[in-house]
Amino acid sequence: MRRILLAALASLLLYALAFGLVLDRPLSLGFLQQQIEAKLARGASVPSPKLVILAGSNAPYSHRCETMEAVLEMPCVNAGVAVGIGLDYLFARWRPLLRAGDVVYLPMEEAQYVRPNAATTLGPDAAIMLRHDRATLSGLPVERWLGALFSTDLRGAVMSLIETALAARGFRDPRSAATGGTNAQGDHVGHTEALGLASRGVLAAARPTHVSAEAVRQGDGSALIADFIRHARAAGVQVVGGLPTGFADSPPPAGTLEAIRAIYVANGAEFLELPNRSRYPRTAFFDTAEHLNEPAQIAHSQLIAAGLLRGQREGRWGP
Repeated sequence: MRRILLAALASLLLYALAFGLVLDRPLSLGFLQQQIEAKLARGASVPSPKLVILAGSNAPYSHRCETMEAVLEMPCVNAGVAVGIGLDYLFARWRPLLRAGDVVYLPMEEAQYVRPNAATTLGPDAAIMLRHDRATLSGLPVERWLGALFSTDLRGAVMSLIETALAARGFRDPRSAATGGTNAQGDHVGHTEALGLASRGVLAAARPTHVSAEAVRQGDGSALIADFIRHARAAGVQVVGGLPTGFADSPPPAGTLEAIRAIYVANGAEFLELPNRSRYPRTAFFDTAEHLNEPAQIAHSQLIAAGLLRGQREGRWGP
């Protein structure tokens, strides 16, 4: 029994060392990590007051800091990456960079309010933290440590070897040619109407689903957002909630929208809702119901910036 126990412990140690110090996913996870770090670097370099947009991929694809900062006359960082990145991880990384007078706009996707802790614990940021950011991991709850440690498997090890070999050979990521790239502010750019034509059939056939008001009220993501709002208020940072973009012919239930609004208002944040509730015709989208194409992204950002500017002038938020 003692030998079996020692062998099991040795296996766990070898596993932890391999995935914590040696094996890596430089293409699939490296792509996400590079985006996160680049956006954080901009957040650290620009002066306050600044605007930070935090959400999933709805933030960079459907919102454009480049457009908004010209209207608001303040620097802007588009900090959104993907829905799968844990909100606790993003909030932990951004809190130290926020200063009194900053504004954080949160057009969170519906899925982010209801994403369970179990899914967050095993998300892509778990492997990223284990390999590259153990300082942030050490400040998160113990279940996040365990999730990071066991977030990968034999398939992950094989993919790590393949990706590392491809990266060493100078493999060129084809995504920028197919979907566009990222600008200095963190916006997704180059996702033109012409590139989006390839997804017209997919968009026409898509049948989005919506979460219920009760799921939003009870959601683990909702609790993380509420906690972030309270911490931000204590630091003099203004949080403004918003709605993600989506198809005009598939609006969320009214109760769901009210439950989302209530999270912000109940915790001392403001809420910005456009007259169209951020809903657009399917032809305005690029490849999913959360991703506007570039012309629509710019038009939507002008509307959001105008709404934020009104709030500034009325003294409801901002410097």
